[in-house]
Amino acid sequence: MTSAEVVIVGGGIVGSSIAFHLTEAGCTDVLVIERETHQGKGSTGKSMGGVRAQFSTPVNIRMSLYSIPFYASFEERLGHPAGYRPQGYLFVATSDAHLRYLRANYERQVALGLKNVRLLPREEIIQAFPQLRSDDIVGGSFCSTDGFVDPYSAMVGFMKCAEQRGARLWRETQVTSIARDGNAIAGVETTRGHVATRKVVNAAGPWAAQLAEFAGIDLPVAPLRRMLVPTEPFDQFPRSAPMIIDMSNGFHFRPESLGFLFAWNDPEERPGYNMNFEPSFLEKILTRAANRVPVFENVPVNPKRAWAGLYEMTPDHHPILGPVPEVPGFFLANGFSGHGVMHAPATGKILSDLLLRGQTDLIDARLLNLQRFAEGRMIEETAVL
Repeated sequence: MTSAEVVIVGGGIVGSSIAFHLTEAGCTDVLVIERETHQGKGSTGKSMGGVRAQFSTPVNIRMSLYSIPFYASFEERLGHPAGYRPQGYLFVATSDAHLRYLRANYERQVALGLKNVRLLPREEIIQAFPQLRSDDIVGGSFCSTDGFVDPYSAMVGFMKCAEQRGARLWRETQVTSIARDGNAIAGVETTRGHVATRKVVNAAGPWAAQLAEFAGIDLPVAPLRRMLVPTEPFDQFPRSAPMIIDMSNGFHFRPESLGFLFAWNDPEERPGYNMNFEPSFLEKILTRAANRVPVFENVPVNPKRAWAGLYEMTPDHHPILGPVPEVPGFFLANGFSGHGVMHAPATGKILSDLLLRGQTDLIDARLLNLQRFAEGRMIEETAVL
């Protein structure tokens, strides 16, 4: 019979980071169970790969303050590239309300130790990027250590290191049920047989609620489709540009390969497992692109290269991390609401601490526990892209 000290269900970047941090802390009897033939076929491989510390809540800022320096030193620490490019995030404000919001966030970020964030006057933004339509721009905020990573490469790096220390990865394996001894975790049933364990981590991404049901838990995590549109090669906007966010409508874009990658959160999307790209989305996003960057009116796009993936949303856009008291041994790492890649390093550290020590110094873990919803302690993140 197979056994493991910790079983992690989900081999994406979050599960891989947890495996890495566990093995780094000396817990090497770790089994990661991945349902697909290859890792990263869920949300990880479809991510935009942005990393930023410009959030509105202290807990998200703290997670970024661990994660971004981790990505910056990833290759040095793990011997594998993560593709970190510190080109920054630029939030472009188009109203006084936006400016007040950015200033409040800025003050919170600086108070927590973020050193490279600045509030920018209108003139500086226009001077840096004259291609932007600027009649309504009133200012913005920029952080030079924000930027992008290669989610797939980082995931592989985490898992390779974990495996080198003794962790095991089962691909093409589904968890079919969770065995309990009274209320406590006793093991998992899989398509490869029973695995005895006292600790199971739910890192199943958009499918987290289904796994939680096996343990008798109602998990408020719902999948929501997000679509991304890469352009063909395009040289009429700087390749050195940061991620630029148009706060008037949420359209954002960044350099990608020889072109750009466009994203926009369509408010008409409804929860579900639809991962098909919707062709009508092209007109919506290209209209917003050309509205903020007039030269994008001529940007070439091949619809066949566009794709869709799933966010895993919670009611307050914060993840659900840590143990479930009603089911001893069942741990959650779910509901990142689009921030799974950027906060994967912090999540790995937090879950490793909670699994092995029952506490973590990185954040106040109670803020992100499952009980917050029943107790009315939701913490709303408003800086969601």
